[in-house]
Amino acid sequence: MPRTCLVLVRLDPATTSGEPYRIVDPHEPQLSVLDLGVTRGDGIFESISVVSGIPHALEAHLRRFVRSARLLDLPEPDPLLWHRSVLAAINRLDPVPEAAVKMVMTRGVEGQSIPTGWVYAAPLPDFGQVRSEGVRIVTLDRGYRSDVATTSPWLLTGAKTLSYAVNRAALREAARRDADDVVFVSSDGFVLEGPTSSVLLRRGSALISPGKDMGILEGTTQGDVFEWASKQGIPTRTEMITVSELAASDAAWLLSSGRHAVPIRSVNGVPHPVDVPLTGQINSFLLHDRGQPSPQRPQ
Repeated sequence: MPRTCLVLVRLDPATTSGEPYRIVDPHEPQLSVLDLGVTRGDGIFESISVVSGIPHALEAHLRRFVRSARLLDLPEPDPLLWHRSVLAAINRLDPVPEAAVKMVMTRGVEGQSIPTGWVYAAPLPDFGQVRSEGVRIVTLDRGYRSDVATTSPWLLTGAKTLSYAVNRAALREAARRDADDVVFVSSDGFVLEGPTSSVLLRRGSALISPGKDMGILEGTTQGDVFEWASKQGIPTRTEMITVSELAASDAAWLLSSGRHAVPIRSVNGVPHPVDVPLTGQINSFLLHDRGQPSPQRPQ
């Protein structure tokens, strides 16, 4: 079996027969240079954690995929079609402890009206060290107010789009400041999210995250952690968080599908406490306890 797998998803509405997807060689050219996903970043994606062959939070990722498509006025994805395509890719991977699946849909080739879609599955690197040691973060102004989702919906805050140039630039800026990652802050001073992560902090016994109505992505991992915490009797809530409140928190993490829960060990150059036991509990849940029933190989 190949180490990676690429599945092309058939999105032409005129196609009524045959398999809804096909397995292709990920090392061969598959995408037109005129595709708007390439030339303009005009498309959406989701990255899904796969642990021991089990996709985590797949339904939540599919719901967010559909929501992003609506925000971009793209044709609405068929969740069943994409679900089948994801399982097809996973079932053709070599058995590995952790992998990731990326679903992508673009507006298609310029001048045509047929979206392009694919699913790519590959093993993940070992994130054990960063999960235990944590990251140094800097806060960077995103340039938007915290109410941008209401005042300027055309900016597509809260959609998971292919336009990642700003996110990559922010990570390069973090490196220039001798940091590992970024937490974006609104122009009116509130914590938002990381370039590829949600923010979680502990204040006393409670776990707190910024609310999704602030123009940030609805975090699938953050949602799972809140559900787990509630079952453990740990209070959870969303609220507006200032940078000083983040810095003064008892512990903080960046949550994402790939790295899971990564503790923040410094904020803007100032050491920040790391809750080692709770980090271990959260990652144990994310890695071992939140899986769905093992996917069946598509017929």
